[in-house]
Amino acid sequence: MSAQPSRSQSEATPNHAGGRVAVVTGGGTGIGRAIARRLARDGARVAIAGRDAARLGAVAAETGARAYCLDIREEQSCNDVLGRIAMDLGPISIFVANAGIGGVNEPGSRDRWREIVATNMDGTYFSVRAAIANLAGESLRRDIVIVSSILGKFGVPGYSAYCATKAGLIGLTRSLALELAPKRVAVNAICPGWVETEMALDGLRGMASGMGVSLEAARARAMESVPFRKMSQPEEVASLVAWMTSPECVGMTGQSINLNQGAFME
Repeated sequence: MSAQPSRSQSEATPNHAGGRVAVVTGGGTGIGRAIARRLARDGARVAIAGRDAARLGAVAAETGARAYCLDIREEQSCNDVLGRIAMDLGPISIFVANAGIGGVNEPGSRDRWREIVATNMDGTYFSVRAAIANLAGESLRRDIVIVSSILGKFGVPGYSAYCATKAGLIGLTRSLALELAPKRVAVNAICPGWVETEMALDGLRGMASGMGVSLEAARARAMESVPFRKMSQPEEVASLVAWMTSPECVGMTGQSINLNQGAFME
């Protein structure tokens, strides 16, 4: 499944991403969709990968990205698909490991620990390793951006799997940054707080149900701990990724960058 760039996109004036191949996992929705849009607008040849073919197809039609079905939980699938992307578009110079799932995990028969760990931790590791095997040569800048979360830096009751995996991604970022520094590959993480996405809405619905209040009341309660009293927009996260992978971002690797409207400061 793929879509070719439209005439207007292919003829757009390229900037820092021009000529680079960018891959975004989880590119069919939310933050991943916004990142794919931004990198395509900046002139990159973009591939989006994920499990929902219909959503990927819609983003591909909109942005000119190439769409690839991928279950990041399957190591061989990651190796095959990332290899195919490199063959179709060229070696990868921007890889954004964004795919992941959220939600609570309750002890007992409904415990989602293994599902969340398999997706967020194992899947990110498998996809990043496959991307590393297909990176461009040192004549191009190479960037790996891993999407962690504010919840990788503090705990929330009922979200033990999500918090643990997002904290693990920060550790993975630091280790890979040291491993790849001799090859001049930058590896950094971003840690968004509340972002206006369907995943956030699902979280608010769960809060509303648990507290016995309306969705609007749950949202207001959630924003009480956010200094700017608002959620980030997916496009704001995409702008951060665009800067992190640009020539203006020099000498940064192994970092986990907060974007959470002031909800967590360090």
